[in-house]
Amino acid sequence: MEKNIVVIPWDGIWVEVINEWVKILKKIEKKFDIKFNLEYKLMWACAIDETWEPLPDDTLESARKSDAILFWAVGHPRFDNDPNAKVRPEQGLLKIRKELWLFANIRPVKIFDKLAYRSAIKENIVAWTDFIVFRELTGGIYFWEKIRKKDKAIDICEYSIYEIDRIVEMAFKQAMKREKKLISVDKANVLETSRLWRERVSEIAKKYPEVEVEHLFVDNAAMQMIIRPSEFDVIVTENMFWDILTDEASQISGSIWLLASASVWKQTGLFEPIHGSAPDIAWKNIANPIATILSVAMMLDYLDLKQEAKAVEKAVEEFINSGYGTADIAENKEKTLWTKEVGDRIGELI
Repeated sequence: MEKNIVVIPWDGIWVEVINEWVKILKKIEKKFDIKFNLEYKLMWACAIDETWEPLPDDTLESARKSDAILFWAVGHPRFDNDPNAKVRPEQGLLKIRKELWLFANIRPVKIFDKLAYRSAIKENIVAWTDFIVFRELTGGIYFWEKIRKKDKAIDICEYSIYEIDRIVEMAFKQAMKREKKLISVDKANVLETSRLWRERVSEIAKKYPEVEVEHLFVDNAAMQMIIRPSEFDVIVTENMFWDILTDEASQISGSIWLLASASVWKQTGLFEPIHGSAPDIAWKNIANPIATILSVAMMLDYLDLKQEAKAVEKAVEEFINSGYGTADIAENKEKTLWTKEVGDRIGELI
């Protein structure tokens, strides 16, 4: 069996962490007799430097033809510190989502028992936390018209019934496979788009009478996620709300370096860690590659390589339970490892 994978690295700490991606894939190839054809393509700040485009047409075309995309985080201080830059790496991120119709962003949030003490929340509150979020990814305020005038700026937020229904249906189907509980996050007391969102969730809920549905305003959801994270199971929300809530959710797990995500549709899927490119620690070999490795597990699951995905997940869990890790998760100084060593040990466990 062969799978064609497009790899898009380049910004920040990519050199250290991408090596661990490849290392894990090589272990899976050897153990399960699979061949991954990796094609590295240009994107982000380096693409702007070479082509004046954050997402070159050649990269987009390869992504369209691939079975899956392993995707690195966007971000470069040269652009972060220049609010007037006309071309920005983030424009490539929005474009690839839109062009590939990657409307569903899926983000699991799980507490590893061994790391509960590292959570920003008390251990007894975060214990057993294991939920999954479905974020609508190609609509809302990020994608609609932006107007800048001399004395004001306007960002338009727009959602159609079609855009809402397709992500909500996915969330309900996932809820049926889990604990049959779904939380929908909106701001229906203020925003018209949120009122439509709530109406559509309530309508679609009629098709899934077994699923318990709870509607939360986004500000209340932020609070409830801290108060009772273990009671969350499946969450569905619009683009900007979950973008903001993501960093909060990362602190439940104890480290943002543990969370992976998938952006999918029928044609292909894109898999990435949720953390940033971290240029401040580039070339130091101290970045935690686990979120990146777990994004490989999500990709394998998407490709219907279930056994292979479980092998990666199990290896990561065994590694974390050993108490070893990079400085953000290591049990003590003596068990602190470099980036490369983390990948080596997880690879050996596979």
